[in-house]
Amino acid sequence: MNSSLPTLFISHGSPMLALQDSPARRFLERLGRELPRPDAILIVSAHWETPDVPALSLAEHPETIHDFRGFPPELFAMQYPAPGAPQLAARAAAMLKQASFAVRQSATRGLDHGAWVPLRLMFPEADIPVTQLSLVHGATPAEHFRLGQAIAALRAENVLVIGSGSMTHNLYELRREGGNAPAPAWVTEFTAWMDARLAAGEHEALLDYRRRAPHAADNHPSEEHLLPLFVALGAGGGAARRLHASVEYGVLAMDVYAFP
Repeated sequence: MNSSLPTLFISHGSPMLALQDSPARRFLERLGRELPRPDAILIVSAHWETPDVPALSLAEHPETIHDFRGFPPELFAMQYPAPGAPQLAARAAAMLKQASFAVRQSATRGLDHGAWVPLRLMFPEADIPVTQLSLVHGATPAEHFRLGQAIAALRAENVLVIGSGSMTHNLYELRREGGNAPAPAWVTEFTAWMDARLAAGEHEALLDYRRRAPHAADNHPSEEHLLPLFVALGAGGGAARRLHASVEYGVLAMDVYAFP
């Protein structure tokens, strides 16, 4: 049996996931209890992109970043005071450099809502050190896959690598009915295609999803919310297991995957 932790892709949906009951929220709460306890977490969020090269946070006490507007005051009052993981960030930076990536480091970068919302549900005690790795703005799925491959060995060091984004993310099409809104065919056909390719380990097709998957641009007018999937795929390798599937607001697929 492989003793390494899996890597995860988590769909974090709306920031309201931190406040409102939903199947996805209940699943993440349960997942945190069921996973082996990691020594540290490296998370890649759709909400941190850097130009040209990836960046890592060296913050010892990362702040809780409320990077959204128009939500209830209770959401802005939430904190996730997990310790930082600067040693892990330095280790990951060395691995990336060994794989020929140039790397930036940030002494102050905190945890954006793509990181702290799911982590607060999974690990509410906020006692596991965590660092963030950025996406590279404008880089391809293949480049983010290679980014994940470069840090894959962290899994054997009891580090939980998480990509946090959204299986679908077209905010222009949100349904007012919230969690009760049915998903249109252009959402379900895309998620079914992605699930089939992930389950079969068809990496070449996945990296070319923009051209091959049905309704790819409809579900991702921009790519940043799917790119964390490719980092997780690169770090985990192999075929994926879908751990959870639900849809919120009609068009936000909340799929969660593990890569053994």
